[in-house]
Amino acid sequence: MAEENGGVRGVVSAESAEHYVWGEMCDGWHLVRDEGLSAIEERMPAGAREQRHFHVRARQFFYVLEGELTLEVEGVRHRMRAREGIEIAPGERHQAMNEAAADAGADARFLVISSPPGQGDRTAC
Repeated sequence: MAEENGGVRGVVSAESAEHYVWGEMCDGWHLVRDEGLSAIEERMPAGAREQRHFHVRARQFFYVLEGELTLEVEGVRHRMRAREGIEIAPGERHQAMNEAAADAGADARFLVISSPPGQGDRTAC
């Protein structure tokens, strides 16, 4: 069993992870928060979108767990369903959005894995 800080490493879940709210209506859970790697589970309700941006250093991988997520990358729209993902290279401008009708109530749940972490490395465009 792996050990961390002198103790046994624990299993992490959205129920036990640090939670935060972003964009007024979206949820995030820090599953891994390390100087070299970030893994976040996010929930984006129907009709929500993040601000278009890019990362100078962070390479990201978006992987859909439930629902559908559209990721616009450098002007090309990619619609992903559960068990589909896409890699975003440093410097690529992108924007995640849940294009389901707001009254449909279809949340998108997805993982965002970043190396190094994207927090503090984000530039709006």
